[in-house]
Amino acid sequence: TVLVTHRFDRIGEMSCNPAIGGLGKGHIVREIDALDGAMGRAADAAGIQYRLLNRSKGAAVQGPRTQADRELYRSAIQTLVRDRDGLNVIEASVEDIILSSGNIGGVVLDDGTQLTSRAVVLTTGTFLRGMIHIGHERRPAGRMGDAAVTTLAQRLQDLALPLGRLKTGTPPRLSGRSIDWGQVEVQPADEDPVFFSFLTKTVAQPQVSCGLTATNEDTHALIRDNLMDSSVYGGSIAGRGPRYCPSIEDKVVRFADRSSHQVFLEPETLSGEVVYPNGISTSLPPAVQERMVKSLRGLARAEILQHGYAIEYDYIDPRSLTRSLSVRQAPGLYLAGQINGTTGYEEAGGQGLVAGVNAARRAQDRPPWELGRDQAYIGVMIDDLVTQGVSEPYRMFTSRAEYRLSLRADNADQRLTRFGVELGCVGEERRVAFERKSEALARGREALAACIVSPRQLSSLGADVSHNGKKRSAGDALAVPGVSFSGLSGLFPALGAFGSDVGAQLEREAQYAFYIQRQDQEVAALRRDENVRIPLGFDYTALAGLSNELREKLEAVRPESLAQAGRIDGMTPACLTLILTHLRRRDARSA
Repeated sequence: TVLVTHRFDRIGEMSCNPAIGGLGKGHIVREIDALDGAMGRAADAAGIQYRLLNRSKGAAVQGPRTQADRELYRSAIQTLVRDRDGLNVIEASVEDIILSSGNIGGVVLDDGTQLTSRAVVLTTGTFLRGMIHIGHERRPAGRMGDAAVTTLAQRLQDLALPLGRLKTGTPPRLSGRSIDWGQVEVQPADEDPVFFSFLTKTVAQPQVSCGLTATNEDTHALIRDNLMDSSVYGGSIAGRGPRYCPSIEDKVVRFADRSSHQVFLEPETLSGEVVYPNGISTSLPPAVQERMVKSLRGLARAEILQHGYAIEYDYIDPRSLTRSLSVRQAPGLYLAGQINGTTGYEEAGGQGLVAGVNAARRAQDRPPWELGRDQAYIGVMIDDLVTQGVSEPYRMFTSRAEYRLSLRADNADQRLTRFGVELGCVGEERRVAFERKSEALARGREALAACIVSPRQLSSLGADVSHNGKKRSAGDALAVPGVSFSGLSGLFPALGAFGSDVGAQLEREAQYAFYIQRQDQEVAALRRDENVRIPLGFDYTALAGLSNELREKLEAVRPESLAQAGRIDGMTPACLTLILTHLRRRDARSA
């Protein structure tokens, strides 16, 4: 395998926010790790502030996240690449694709060298005809400091692939020494960090706090007064930006009733010299950015080290891909990442893993490998992309997955590592660790089934149960509120032989068993009821849990049936279930 990249020292570069994970995204990182991908291990090697999002909610919607030291993350990825047997790295630019009878035959480098191969994976990020915008200034670039790719973009256009334009952006970078940290709220790291890799056991780096400040009325007035000097509103950019990571200009315009927006001050390295102000992505002119930053609490003397900018780039309509991420009209060509219209490191990493596995399988004359929506968030993402396409950069959320109760971050290894072993992409260390854990879980389930507990014993653990004399297995008892594995271990010493990680996993399995069964019934009902009619005046504002994005699209389209609603761009099975449930409740009330 050959990796062609402009500069080796840029491998692992975190072009935007130096953070990994989050809601939905953290699930993908766990899935990448379960298949022995590098992202989780690198994130743990560089993690300087772990936080589990939605900690107060159920495990299905909790999202692990870490602020990463940009330099340490880059170093960790480069070490993994350098030490990987069978992988060669060439510093060059890919200028052309070799086609032979309609099939991929390799690539051509900028010096004319031809690399022949049966499969090629393109992961171009924001480099395809990338254009940086700051105010009214425009200049070609793949990201700040790197040249754009134009020849390859033209070649893809010549292949008649459906190209479009998208945009993303980044905030200005600040000097940590110039921030008045005493004026901002402090957000510490979790005391009990949740790691990304199933192989990680301890924290590798010192943990730091982030700061929290906010925009204000003065900030918003300044932005409104200078909107036409922004690239986004001044007419320079045609591409759609990410709805869920909008520029500060978009926030001020779209949420005009809001008097402030949170801004997280996130150190980019342990030294704290560079700080990433998460929440004020912008393409305003430099002079306006200076005034905007200084209007925020704690930033009156802030020094900007690099101004924020927007970047516009080419992407290929992902509906031209198969579920193996192969281009239908150019067999052997695989696409992954922002070239497919997605956001973020995590979405790109998940696609890269699937594209890489399938490129290898093609080279070995083996059939494609695909992940289903019921198997992984990666499967949900790819199905969304190739079925519905994108109108704006795609970002993963837990709400997109109808099977989210079973697609939890905590069980990603139990869902996927066995596939990785069969595929041959899982190394020996992970295989052994996975098999040991699986065996321990199996023994734990057997032990729970063999232990019979009475209502009196459950009451002694603090559970509120009826004293009807009905006994149950310890496995069933784990689903009762107030009952824990450690509590049961006090009643049954045999359970004490299992570690806390095994006990916690068995607790979650028991707690979700009933809900997963009900979820599966709802999904089956949804498939049966796709032809259910939706009244013209259906009130979508009454659907709690419906995203603003989908509510706007439903209000605009006003679908006549559940099947038509399912064809709306970006529609999720979870949203369709909400509509179906609401219709049934309404019909029940009418009856």
